[in-house]
Parts: sequence; C-alpha cells; structure tokens
Amino acid sequence: MTIAVAIACVVVLVAAVIFVLGRRVQRQAAGSLAAELGEASKDKAGVVQEPIDYDILPLPVQRYLHMALPDGQRPVRLVHLRQEGRLRLDAKSERWMRFTAEQSIAPAATGFLWDARVRAAPGIHIQVLDSLVDGRGAGQVSLLSAIRIASDGGTLQMNSGALHRFLAEAVWSPTALLPSEMLHWSPIDESTASATLMANGVTVSLEFRFNPAGEIVGIFTPGRWGSFGGGYLQKPWEGHFRDYVTLQGMRIPKHGEVGWYDDGVWGRVWEGTLLEAMYDFKG
Repeated sequence: MTIAVAIACVVVLVAAVIFVLGRRVQRQAAGSLAAELGEASKDKAGVVQEPIDYDILPLPVQRYLHMALPDGQRPVRLVHLRQEGRLRLDAKSERWMRFTAEQSIAPAATGFLWDARVRAAPGIHIQVLDSLVDGRGAGQVSLLSAIRIASDGGTLQMNSGALHRFLAEAVWSPTALLPSEMLHWSPIDESTASATLMANGVTVSLEFRFNPAGEIVGIFTPGRWGSFGGGYLQKPWEGHFRDYVTLQGMRIPKHGEVGWYDDGVWGRVWEGTLLEAMYDFKG
C-alpha cells in the first residue's frame, strides 16, 4: 500500500509539472505572436498615408467613411479588443460554447492575434489562438491552455482565410478600410461595394453591405477557405454587424456574427460582443 501511494504521488507530481510547463509554453507562444505583431506595427508606423480622394470612391463607401471617421482622423496603428460571445464547431451542431477573448489588430501590418478562452465543459476550457502575422495565417488549440491538441498554419488556405477575416474585422479599426496601394474599392450598387485587399502575395475580396445611415451591416464572399471534415474547402461566408457606438471619435459596431453557407443555407458559427476597445494611433 505504501509503495502504491508513493507511485500515485509521483504520477500526480509529474502530471502537475507537465501541466505547468505546458501552460508556460502556451503563454510564451501567445506572447511571442503578440510581440511580433507589435513590432510589425511599429515598422509600418512611419508609412505616410496619401490624401484620400473621396469622390472616386463608391457612394456607400464615401458615406461609411464620413460616418465612421472624423475629419483629420489619424490612422490606427494598433487596437486591443476584449470580447465575449459563443461559438460552435459546425453550423449544424446544436452545441454552443461560451468564450471570452482578447484580440490585437495591426491595420498597417495587416495582422491580428485572437486569444480566446472557450468553455468546453464545467471546469474545462480550451485556448484558441488564431493569428495573421507577416502574411502567415495560423491556428492553435490547447486543452486547459496547457496541452496542444491541434495546430496548423502557413498554408495558402490558412493565409487566405486569415486575410479574409482581417478584412471583415476592419470594421473595428475603420482607418484600415481607407483606400491604399493594398486596398481598392469597386462599386456594386447603391448599398454594396467590393473591397479587394492584397498583402504578402495573397489577394482576397469581400462584398460590404451598408445601411442608409452609412454603417457596414454585412460582409459576404462566395469562397473563403475553411477547415471542414479534416480538409480545406472554399465555401460562401457571410457576417453581420450592428449596434454602432462612438469610441475615441470613430464609429464601430459592438456586435458581430459570422457563418458559412451549406447547400444554400446560412448557419451562424460565431457571435461576439465588444466589451472594450483601446486604440493606439500613428504619430
């Protein structure tokens, strides 16, 4: 009995050490990505934004930019967001999981880091790290923020999918939607326009939908790369935004949701509410 107890104690001790070391490794991974993103945003901080000729932009885009940005608005260098919401692994799944997340977006560096804590079961959570840094899209899932159970990144599909996400979430850093050498707007009709973004050898486009007040209320693409059934597929992807508020002079939505189309039917897979947004501006 004494030997059995001793062995059990050793096993528990080893497991605890592995757990602590695992959590440290995962924290270091998140910290490293955040540092890379911060440095990339500093490298771009000196880039001069050319004067914008609003008259050449599609009318709904003109209305949006005038609504979202005050005159003389400095470009956003870095924004830090806090969110809460729920997600599910598949549009057909009935199981939703609550999450809290912190996200950093570096518009000039065309990058982001989403660090989420997802409640998988009572007392059990998973950490999800999604990122786009220096053109490399990546995702990592860790049980209890300690044991990595899934990881992928750097493929064309991941890079493109992450860039689509960056473009959609530019509504939270509106200066990222100003026209530039990398971003071009094309008219569609009185309430929609297409934005094409080119970065690090990857090009994506999104259809932006605007309401009469000039707010972006939706985004859509007929083909965004995603992971389905253990492989990558391109499927139609759509998102919606609402509840605009003014923060540090800019108008941004507090609530967002995105989902995929399957056999012509849209299914929501993520919905979140913005709790806080802190901006660092160039200059």
